[in-house]
Amino acid sequence: NAVGAYLGNPNVHNHGALLAIPPFAAALGTKNRFSATSNDQLPHMLANLEMFGNSLMFPIPDMDHCDLFICIGANPMASNGSLMSVPDFRGRLKELKQRGGRFVVIDPRRTETAEKADQHHFIRPGADAFLLLAMMHTLFAEDRIDPAAASQFSGDLELLRLSALPYSPEQAALATGIEPEQIRQLARDLADTPRALIYGRIGTSTQAYGGVTTWLLYVLNIITGKLDRSGGMLFTHPAVDTVALSGLTGQAGHMGRRYSRVKALPEFGGEFPASTMADEMLTPGDGQIKAFVTVAGNPVLSSPNGRRLDEAFEGLDFMVSVDYYLNETTRHADIILPPTASLERSHYDLVFNAMAVRNVAKFSDALFTPEGDCRSDFQILMGLGQRLERLKGGNVSGDLRWRSLISLGPDRMLDGMLRSGPYGASLGRLRGPLQGAANLLEDLLPKHNPISGLLKMSTLDPRWDELPKGLSIAALRQAPHGIDLGPLSPSLPQRLQTRDKRVQLAPRRYLQDLPRLHDAFQLAQDSDPHHNGNDLYLIGRRHVRSNNSWMHNSQRLVKGRDRCTAMVNPMDASRLGLRDGHPATISSSVGEITLAVETTDSVMPGVICIPHGWGHNRSGTRMSVAEAHAGESINDIIDDSQIDPLSGVSVLNGQTVTVQAVKTRQRKTASA
Repeated sequence: NAVGAYLGNPNVHNHGALLAIPPFAAALGTKNRFSATSNDQLPHMLANLEMFGNSLMFPIPDMDHCDLFICIGANPMASNGSLMSVPDFRGRLKELKQRGGRFVVIDPRRTETAEKADQHHFIRPGADAFLLLAMMHTLFAEDRIDPAAASQFSGDLELLRLSALPYSPEQAALATGIEPEQIRQLARDLADTPRALIYGRIGTSTQAYGGVTTWLLYVLNIITGKLDRSGGMLFTHPAVDTVALSGLTGQAGHMGRRYSRVKALPEFGGEFPASTMADEMLTPGDGQIKAFVTVAGNPVLSSPNGRRLDEAFEGLDFMVSVDYYLNETTRHADIILPPTASLERSHYDLVFNAMAVRNVAKFSDALFTPEGDCRSDFQILMGLGQRLERLKGGNVSGDLRWRSLISLGPDRMLDGMLRSGPYGASLGRLRGPLQGAANLLEDLLPKHNPISGLLKMSTLDPRWDELPKGLSIAALRQAPHGIDLGPLSPSLPQRLQTRDKRVQLAPRRYLQDLPRLHDAFQLAQDSDPHHNGNDLYLIGRRHVRSNNSWMHNSQRLVKGRDRCTAMVNPMDASRLGLRDGHPATISSSVGEITLAVETTDSVMPGVICIPHGWGHNRSGTRMSVAEAHAGESINDIIDDSQIDPLSGVSVLNGQTVTVQAVKTRQRKTASA
């Protein structure tokens, strides 16, 4: 456990890395594991686990068939959807409106997505839970709960009614900045529109109440009858069913089996929150992290309090990075193992096909052949894992297992998963005899035997008779643009992995967090909605050409005007003496940065908006394009001690910062 490990965002875009990481992590053996999850979608994964029985079971908006889409804290025009893979969002939004549907955005910034909306409501950062509870308050007060939905869940509606009781729209208006009648109308529209949904993302999850806010989003969809309904929130049925596979292998998810050494924060799925990485490296004592492995990650720019992480990585005894960039994090590594680049390896979306608005499959071969002895992430991680096992005295059978996996490679492993899944090989005349043998085998096996589960996932299960068949890598190579496997469709209760095969409506974990939320609600009603003095609420933003920090070394993606600016409302600019295009210092309890001001009424008063992933101004890197467009890192002013205690997610939105104009000397000119 003296070794720490961090997995970055690019790994989920790489099926080879995804298949190699579990055996590598097992061989490494450390309990000190971290990833981008706790800076991103952790509250969603927790809600999936608590309510549906599997952390990977994400409900996805059925955008192609809905008539009302309420989007809160998300910007799919820039992100292409997040936990909602949606190609051509612009085109799909146009189709939604053409069929008479409406699109509503709730966000502290009038984003690129909000610009296309029928309605946009500003909301104070971190106040989303107050809005959702006020909507729930309205649903109960006006008797708009869907009675048919009650058969789908386990839980006490009365507990929900009592939980929402203090949050009247009038009181919530003071805390959110949204008018009471607008709150009521949002609730009525969601309840009264048969094909509707409410969806939230980064803005609702990476905040002080990210856990309870995400739970409330799910609850609103459930009690209005929008879960597992066409045009509402549905579950995917991908060609490689990661939900079913994780359930079979005992990897459905867990939380709190152990706690971090310094701050006693709970692990989730075997990982501690990224916000406590520096604590574990810098705090002396038994269990201190002395060495580190990063795989496709740059936490110095992507995790809170990057300067403290800089200090922590600098003080390590040893560090190795699997990365083809010498970036702000890997510059601390003693050894860098560079993998093949993205176009030098094949590609299949194991993760994002499982979150797509349609069931699809697409495979791409490598465009270029790697030169020399260059190795892929899969080969590097599997090679390291095999050698670690040998150093620990692994036996011959274990070594044979590693050799077998390495010789198979990620594509043959993927091909096996495709062929054995519900869209796999058509059995034709063999179906009858094989089905009989499978039924007999299932009767003989224990109830929860993995083989029984695999049989249910295959084409032998009659439930999949109507699905297209014959899927394999060879078939996908014949369809270079991919294969459409059909629209999302209702799948409950069969898809659930809860013990009673029902949705868990009110898990105790969330109910226990409501007193903390109510304390904040009372304070929020009393404070100035435009904040006080030089303090503003900090939020992040994304651009369509900027995915975290790892796309900034491409000239094609960073060209154009400077995008790393501090957006503020003209009212705040006037009050604070800020001038458009001129520098301002933004400071917090952990640091300060200086950025050019961009005044815009697209940001609500009381808020400052800075993009995520910049700050390429540290010495010792070899990213010349990124350095030429350095910007500043928003994470250098985000306090890593602020964590949502319910979920462990970093608080990246809604922290308070102080903003001051940088005084510049003005030349005196003599009059004629």
